[in-house]
Amino acid sequence: QVRLVESGGGLVAPGGSLRLSCAASGSVFSAGTVAWYRQAPGKQRELVAAITSGGSTNYADSLKGRFTISRDRSKNAVYLQMNSLKPDDTAVYFCNAASAAFGSHWGQGTQVTVSS
Repeated sequence: QVRLVESGGGLVAPGGSLRLSCAASGSVFSAGTVAWYRQAPGKQRELVAAITSGGSTNYADSLKGRFTISRDRSKNAVYLQMNSLKPDDTAVYFCNAASAAFGSHWGQGTQVTVSS
């Protein structure tokens, strides 16, 4: 069964950096798109970044230049490098993988808190 596990969240000061990891069981990352979303309390879940199996990336316009999505095929993992963090980046960050073969799958999320 497909399982996604996020890690790397925590408390960071404004201007700091965090690297989030999304580890997957099986080959769910091989034939589809992997994306990071985030959701703050009372807010709509929003797309942060996405990467296709071919390596094409897409970012929310407001986050370009600060966040970078990447993958390590040998480890079946996807990462989100977050730099110059702001208090408005505080949210639960979710990993999602979607493909025709496996459907759409979500991780449980990892909390990122950027202090004021």
